[in-house]
Amino acid sequence: MDLIQKIKGNAKKHGKRIVLPEGTEVRTLKAADILIEEGIAKPILIGNPQEISKLAAENGLKNISKAEIIDPNNNPKKDEYVRVMLEIRQSKGLTKEQAEKLILNPLYLGTLMIKCGDADGEVAGAANTTGDVLRPAFQYVKTMPGISVVSGAFIMILKDKDYGNDGIMVFADCAVHPNPTASELAEIAVATGKTTRAIAGFEPKIAMLSFSTKGSAKHEMVDKVAEATRLAKEMAPDMQIDGELQADAAIVEAVGASKAPGSPIAGHANVLVFPTLETGNITYKLVQRLAKAEAIGPVLQGMAAPINDLSRGCSVEDIVNLVAITANQAAGK
Repeated sequence: MDLIQKIKGNAKKHGKRIVLPEGTEVRTLKAADILIEEGIAKPILIGNPQEISKLAAENGLKNISKAEIIDPNNNPKKDEYVRVMLEIRQSKGLTKEQAEKLILNPLYLGTLMIKCGDADGEVAGAANTTGDVLRPAFQYVKTMPGISVVSGAFIMILKDKDYGNDGIMVFADCAVHPNPTASELAEIAVATGKTTRAIAGFEPKIAMLSFSTKGSAKHEMVDKVAEATRLAKEMAPDMQIDGELQADAAIVEAVGASKAPGSPIAGHANVLVFPTLETGNITYKLVQRLAKAEAIGPVLQGMAAPINDLSRGCSVEDIVNLVAITANQAAGK
C-alpha cells in the first residue's frame, strides 16, 4: 500500500470534520463527493445551498446532499462567532460592524468554525491566494502551545528505498519562514517530528542540517543549528534529534559513522530540517526533479488546528489527498 493510500486509510478511522470554504468551486465539490463516497472525512461545504445543489446536479455528483452545508448569509451561529472574533481581536481595533462583515467571508467563517469546535480542520486555496487563506488562520486559530512559528513540510517519496524510511523522508521548512532563529528552528524540528508521526506514520529521526558536522566548521550559522539542536532536544525529549550534521552525514551510513561516530541519527535520518527557507526550498525542488521523487505538500505545521493551503492549479485528486492529510493532522493533534 503506498503512502497516500495509508493516509486515506488512517483518515477513514477518525471521521474528522474538514471545512471546505470554497464550497461553490467545482473541483472542491467533486473532491467532496469523493470524500463522502470513500468515507475519508466529513466535508463541510460553505456556500449558497441552492448554488451548491445546482452545481452538484450539473456535474453528476451523487453524494453532495449528504454533506453539511453552511450558508454564510444565513448562519445560526453568526452571533456566537462574532462574539469570539471580538474577544480575540477587539484589542487590535476590530469593531462589531467589521466582524459582522468578515464572518460573511467563507475563509473567516471556516476559521471561526474551527476555533469554536465546529470543525476539525480546513482546506482551501483552489480559488484564493495563500495570504487570504492564512490571514484568518493566523488571527484566530493561531499556533499550538509552545510553538510560535508556522512552517511547511514536504513528504518526499523517493524511488531509492535505501534512504529515509523505506524511501520516505520529510523535509522542512520548505515553504514559510525565510530565516528562523535558533529557537524557531527548534520549534520547526519538533513540529516536523509531529507531522511525521501523524502523516507519514513512522518515528522521526531528525537531522538538523548545516555545512558543518559536529563542529567541523566554525561560523555563526553553524552555531545557530547547534543551539537549535540543543533546544529541540529539550522541547521533545521523546524524539530522536541530532545535529549539526551535513547532508551526507545525515543520510549515508558510512559517512555518518565516519563524521559523527556514536550519533543515533547520522546515516539514518528520515527527517531533514534545513537552516533556512532557501536551503529547504531549493533542496526539495532539486530532489523532486533530479531524483524524480514525489513531493507531497506543503503541509502547514505549527497551527493549533490543521489548516492547509492548496495551489490554485490543484486537481480534484490534490484536494482529496490534502483533506486526507489534514484529517490525519487533526487526529494526531
